[in-house]
Amino acid sequence: MDLAHLATPGTEIALRVTPKASRDRIVAEDGLLRVYVTCVPEDGKANAAVIKLLSKALGVPKSRLEIIRGHTARDKLIRVLG
Repeated sequence: MDLAHLATPGTEIALRVTPKASRDRIVAEDGLLRVYVTCVPEDGKANAAVIKLLSKALGVPKSRLEIIRGHTARDKLIRVLG
């Protein structure tokens, strides 16, 4: 899936995370990004996996992605930093 168009600085990406999935993947459904990660939602492991997966899909360093809402929730808002 090509998400490079979302890599513009200042872009905010809404997504729903499913931890403990069978494999890491990103799926676009009904205008929402669904991110599936194999990590468990403990000690920020799932959040780190989401950032790693998104960084690879967007083609930006992990340091340019920030969770601005939803640190402990399934629904998250990610900002691409400039």
